[in-house]
Amino acid sequence: MMHEVVDIKWEVTDSALEAIILEGKYIKEKQPKYNVDWRDDKSWNYLVITKDKFPKVLVVRQHELDGRPLPPPPTSPSGRERDATNDGERLPRFARNDKVGHSHPTLALPSGRGGENVFGPYPGLNTAATLKILRNLFLYSTCSPGQTRPCFYRQIGLCLGVCDGGITPAEYRLKVINPLKLFLSGKKKSLLRSLNTKMIQASRVENFEEAGRLRNQIKALGRIQDIALLNKSFTIDPTGQSGEMRIEGYDISNLGATGKVGSMVVFKGGVPFKSDYRKFNIKTVVGQSDVDCLKEVLTRRLKHSEWPMPTVFLIDGGVPQVGAVKSVLNNLKIDIPVVGIAKGARRKRNDLVVAGTNVKIQDMTVPKWAQKNLEVLIKVRDEAHRFAIKFQREKRKL
Repeated sequence: MMHEVVDIKWEVTDSALEAIILEGKYIKEKQPKYNVDWRDDKSWNYLVITKDKFPKVLVVRQHELDGRPLPPPPTSPSGRERDATNDGERLPRFARNDKVGHSHPTLALPSGRGGENVFGPYPGLNTAATLKILRNLFLYSTCSPGQTRPCFYRQIGLCLGVCDGGITPAEYRLKVINPLKLFLSGKKKSLLRSLNTKMIQASRVENFEEAGRLRNQIKALGRIQDIALLNKSFTIDPTGQSGEMRIEGYDISNLGATGKVGSMVVFKGGVPFKSDYRKFNIKTVVGQSDVDCLKEVLTRRLKHSEWPMPTVFLIDGGVPQVGAVKSVLNNLKIDIPVVGIAKGARRKRNDLVVAGTNVKIQDMTVPKWAQKNLEVLIKVRDEAHRFAIKFQREKRKL
């Protein structure tokens, strides 16, 4: 094919996700003659932002944009509708007839390919992984307004409050949708300038919560974690094995010496894997001892050989808790890293404890993978704490 080449250019991007977005932009503009993936409509994935009151972010295929009938959804052996991505997060589907009576998303369908609300095509894109990355970066919502209780993502800080009225449609477009459109248009530099200006403005009027949110978003955009795309900087685990990092987080909750329970949460690829969550009623510990409770929970967990082993054990606690977990693992000759994140002085600061040594995150002795993924580790710790408290409250109601 070299005799067909007129010119060669390349652009360096900061992440695999940005490279994919840029590729989609050029495919749409140039319509390359020899791009077989693009010519096969089975691989035409588009990201679409709907025209709803609170716009949704969807993945669609070319035939859906063209208005052709949808194929039936894939089903599991039990006959239940299954997400085509084989991932925990179900992708919304389009339908011509709404038998339940709900309104479906209103697609912005421009003439031909493209349009301000249709981005792509992205041949062969791992859509589930992409949506997870975009949710972490832009906090777009998949919930519905007017719910009786906050959605799960609201509870872990990945939704700005569409579900419980915490954000208006105008604010949602300004804070979520407009920045997302800039990013999907390949204008990351413009987006960062805009976010930086807004952060400074929010700080000047002492809206420190919003300024902090924008600061965190700017940092996240600077180090996008390309989970399950191309960049393996996050997914390589500290033991040298490849694949998505699986983190198990643990916490103990009690009412003094009574009502003792333990929680186990699982994050895979940086996001919750709720089907693997587990609850533990403490059975052997007398009195109040979080350390002994933790030993019991880990001992019982490790008897389940059918449960996948994690890459990292994450403990809500400091040196005593990490030491207790390490002792259980050592007795069983299991060599898996243990990280403990405990609240600092007056619960305003996070100290990181690794492998039973009192090491703070400011020290360079903390492993680089732990420093790099501290935000994810803290999310796991917080989710383990939330899940333990929830179980504790459920028991009190019985």
